[in-house]
Amino acid sequence: MKSQSGETTDGPDIRLAAMNLLARREHSIAELREKLRKRYSNEHEIEHQLVRLKEERLQSDERYAESYVRMRTAKGYGPRRVTQELKQKDIDSACIARAFEANEMDWPDLAKQVLEKRFGHGRPMDIKDKARRQRFLEYRGFAREHFEHLI
Repeated sequence: MKSQSGETTDGPDIRLAAMNLLARREHSIAELREKLRKRYSNEHEIEHQLVRLKEERLQSDERYAESYVRMRTAKGYGPRRVTQELKQKDIDSACIARAFEANEMDWPDLAKQVLEKRFGHGRPMDIKDKARRQRFLEYRGFAREHFEHLI
């Protein structure tokens, strides 16, 4: 939208919409951009407001990645899966690595908890059961070294 002087008035609306989204939860810059593009067509103003939010530290991919790692590990997902999901959300590898460092995890212990929740405390009954448990943990994003002693 343009005012009588010819300048766009979308800026405050875009900023408010972005801040409302950030008030609910952390968002990556890519998520914010996508959500704002659905509501506003002024691409230049969207980018301008995103840069401002980042400069003012109201939006941070670092905080988003740390929050995401905490959330997904709490749901029983391993480092490979969480890393892949963050890369799909356009979070850079260095930021992902820092998020994992900030959320120190005992991956073998988490793999054990996830395995016991799904299959109980017993050992695999046969080779088929062993393979099934292994596939489950790999799907969840755990590396072999996290669970090989459990199976």
